[in-house]
Amino acid sequence: MQMLRMWALGVTVAGGMAIAAAACGGSSNSAAPAPSPVPGAANTLTISNNAISPQTITVTRGSQLTIVNSDSRSHQMESDPHPEHTDCPELNQIGFLNPGQSKQSGNLNTARRCGMHDHNSPDTAALKVTITIQ
Repeated sequence: MQMLRMWALGVTVAGGMAIAAAACGGSSNSAAPAPSPVPGAANTLTISNNAISPQTITVTRGSQLTIVNSDSRSHQMESDPHPEHTDCPELNQIGFLNPGQSKQSGNLNTARRCGMHDHNSPDTAALKVTITIQ
């Protein structure tokens, strides 16, 4: 009786695996599906060599902006104007970035044009960005 139960369990497990394989496409030779795009990936700016790129960007309302600091020094990215930082307060959530660090802004919900700069180098043109929110 014990042998019959083990055989029935084996058949049940094998059958379940066959059904699962069929539901997943059944073939291990098929190419893996392409990964889905990362939301907001197009809204990424990178700092390197004491410059930010791109320096102009257009984003959709409700989206966020990500800044990646690939530079060898820290940066403090804030909304214009300096030193009030009041144009787009959502950008101030990025703030201080150590080398290798990335941060996101808040949701950019209002259609407008905003400027952003490095608070510690407010006059460095290479570290200024214009963001258009549509």
